[in-house]
Amino acid sequence: MIFKIKTFIRNNTPPFALSLYHYSLSFMGAVLAGFPAKHMHVVLVTGTKGKSTVSELLYTILKETDHKTVLISTIAYKLPEETIPNKFKMTMPGRGKIHRLLARARKQGATHAIIEATSEGTKLFRHTFLFPSILIFTNLQKEHIESHGSFENYKKAKLLYAQAIQKNNGTIIANTDDVHAKDFLAYSTKQFPFSEQDLKELQTTSTGVSFVYKKEKVSLPLPGTFNAMNALAALTTAEVLGVQTKDAVQAIQKIEKVRGRVEFIDGGQDFSAIVDYAHTPDSLEALYGAFSTQRKICVLGNTGGGRDTWKRPHMGAIAAQNCDVVILTNEDPYDEDPDKIISEMTADMNPSPTIIMDRREAIAKALSLAHTNDVVLISGKGTDPYIMEAHGQKVPWDDAAVVREELAKLSNKTL
Repeated sequence: MIFKIKTFIRNNTPPFALSLYHYSLSFMGAVLAGFPAKHMHVVLVTGTKGKSTVSELLYTILKETDHKTVLISTIAYKLPEETIPNKFKMTMPGRGKIHRLLARARKQGATHAIIEATSEGTKLFRHTFLFPSILIFTNLQKEHIESHGSFENYKKAKLLYAQAIQKNNGTIIANTDDVHAKDFLAYSTKQFPFSEQDLKELQTTSTGVSFVYKKEKVSLPLPGTFNAMNALAALTTAEVLGVQTKDAVQAIQKIEKVRGRVEFIDGGQDFSAIVDYAHTPDSLEALYGAFSTQRKICVLGNTGGGRDTWKRPHMGAIAAQNCDVVILTNEDPYDEDPDKIISEMTADMNPSPTIIMDRREAIAKALSLAHTNDVVLISGKGTDPYIMEAHGQKVPWDDAAVVREELAKLSNKTL
């Protein structure tokens, strides 16, 4: 009932009134928290892909080089003295929470803040009163079209972060392999572009990546060229913040994993089991490409009900083209019929996939099919804490935990 009331109010309130409401919430949140962002070096990380990993890598560098830092991301809120899992299924927390987190971090000595910045965040004015000094742009691809109405509107929402940088005479760090980078860089004279050409002696394996950055060797347990690019963004930003190259390189290599982002789950099995957030065609293709030499058993979901319906057949086709076994399952149907979503995903799939709507059963089946040196790739949710069903119902969920549980069952069966 509450969900229906909220939906009715949202759909029947004039846009200007909604904007005023959200702006007021942000303003009051900042006022009550004492405008904490004014007293910190705030780094915003925006883009379609890579935000969480770039944020985690930069956080690792700053933490290891004795910069007290707060990280606000899709995965967790990391403060100098505590870590709080993000259970809200939203990247940028609302209703003043983002300012309360910053104020709490300041009390714990934080001087730097890293914040994942989403297009939805600007729609809800959650970017206001953050006073950012640095913006990292990773890439821009087709996503959230239903929410914004068009790709152009989606891009405009992201560019509001660049405009905030312009107001603060800040710095923009951008991946110039992306055609949209120039539009972000245009908002600052303090520009630090980077591209794949900057990755010297790049080597990728199914367990990690290595490259040379300004004569320093970097080795990370994060597979895929895309993760080398994420590292490049973090290293560039660290130097802008005054961290010496050698120190930044040593620090970034302290990272062990990023939860829900090409996360290896070790249950003692003789094959790889990986949980990843990939939920766009490009990110799915990049994930599969990182394991191109291995037999792949792929579990993916219905890509979310009520949004970005255009990508469903593309996601299915990419899985069919790249995976040896494909299992389609439930993900976040919201109020849409899960069977209809799966049907749209299979439109361009050849051969036809296995369909197991129960996500746990789908994962268990995938693990049971794996042989030595195979890789089981479970994509779409990453660290999402719920499966979102009809009428606002949230079913608690954790892909990684389910994989561990099913691996344990599998191990017991083979004893």
